[in-house]
Amino acid sequence: MAPDKRCQYLIEKEKIMPYDAEISRNNPSCFLFLIDQSGSMDEKIPAIGKSKAQFVADVLNKTLYQLTIRCGRADGVRNYFEIGVLVYGDNTVRSGFGGELSGSVIHPISAVADHPLRVEERIKTVDDGAGGFIKQGTKFPIWFEPVMSGNTPMCAVFRQVAEVLVDWCDRHPDSYPPIIIHVTDGQSTDGDPELITDQVKLIATHNGDCLVFNLHVDTSDVEPVVFPVTESALPDQFGKMLFRMSSPIPPNLLPVARDYYAGTADGARFLAYKAGIEAIVDFFVIGTRASNLR
Repeated sequence: MAPDKRCQYLIEKEKIMPYDAEISRNNPSCFLFLIDQSGSMDEKIPAIGKSKAQFVADVLNKTLYQLTIRCGRADGVRNYFEIGVLVYGDNTVRSGFGGELSGSVIHPISAVADHPLRVEERIKTVDDGAGGFIKQGTKFPIWFEPVMSGNTPMCAVFRQVAEVLVDWCDRHPDSYPPIIIHVTDGQSTDGDPELITDQVKLIATHNGDCLVFNLHVDTSDVEPVVFPVTESALPDQFGKMLFRMSSPIPPNLLPVARDYYAGTADGARFLAYKAGIEAIVDFFVIGTRASNLR
């Protein structure tokens, strides 16, 4: 990391503002999704008959669609956010976008809205207004395809994150800091990612350090650990490591977290461990609720 970059890695905490910057077209924020595409993501989730990779892809595509709607105005999709997807597996790290978006990692939300890979027709169940339900067709844009192959180069993906976000923060010094949403189902196969993640969390805008949120996907029926306050709440060493890799929930997201998990305490980390389908969906919704749109 070049020492002459304006983006600082070590910032005195008293100089960090509390994640309160307004998000505007002049000062957008950034969501960077990191998706594990290792071979173990082919495991089926019994309740829905889909693999972990397929379900995560559906949730990510829905999240991207909702972000484009959220930024929509009469004059089009406004660039309040920039969006990136990095995938890792099979000893590679690459952009998770295909087609016209495949050339770079991060794109303005308007470009994402304009360039899905395709739009599928899907069926959803809706209330018929008379106490029953009906099936209804709906358009579902697809930007991200599920892949399941090879190992889990977690260190490599976080090194790529550091390169991408140093540049992004350098170009957006007054913006709400980037949020990294990392989805995995297993342990790193290329070393210990904790030190690299600590360095990522020190990359900052003037409004705060980058935020790292970790979602561990599981197919068992055990109760997930969601938004823990202490490392001791995690049942094993991998969970404890993900706790240390996760950022505290910033003040503006605590009320949102409590809407879904009422017991979320001050100081809770943005981690869901052994998450099933409900917790996976909740995690994406809460994680992308950065506010103060202008």
